Amino acid sequence: MNWYKKGLCFSCTECGKCCSGPPGYIWVDNQEMLAIADHLNLPLSTFALKYTKKVKDQYSLIERKALNGIDNDCIFLKEGKCSIYEVRPKQCRTYPFWPENVKTKEAWAQTAQECEGINDEAEVVTSDKINEILHS
Repeated sequence: MNWYKKGLCFSCTECGKCCSGPPGYIWVDNQEMLAIADHLNLPLSTFALKYTKKVKDQYSLIERKALNGIDNDCIFLKEGKCSIYEVRPKQCRTYPFWPENVKTKEAWAQTAQECEGINDEAEVVTSDKINEILHS
């Protein structure tokens, strides 16, 4: 049985903290690129050229230097908020319920240091929902 069998408290506050940090990848598949392009009212080809980079055989949203000059922000982080929140990629929609974050209580507690949506006042996400996210 998982250590989080009673669920975990989380409610996204849309703070944007998970959209900034060390360089990395924000993976998007074709369906996600189409949804974002449509949301931005752009042809897919224009969206792909302007907002993605190819990494081997996958695509990632591009990043830009954060205002602090140290971190990198997702290209869609505007004024501390996700400007494509309604159509954000799966990687973003499933955070903080990534395997490495829910592996142990300690990993979850470390994630809570970075994510204000993880707190005792937040709604409880059931273990069934967490497992559904992990296996989607």
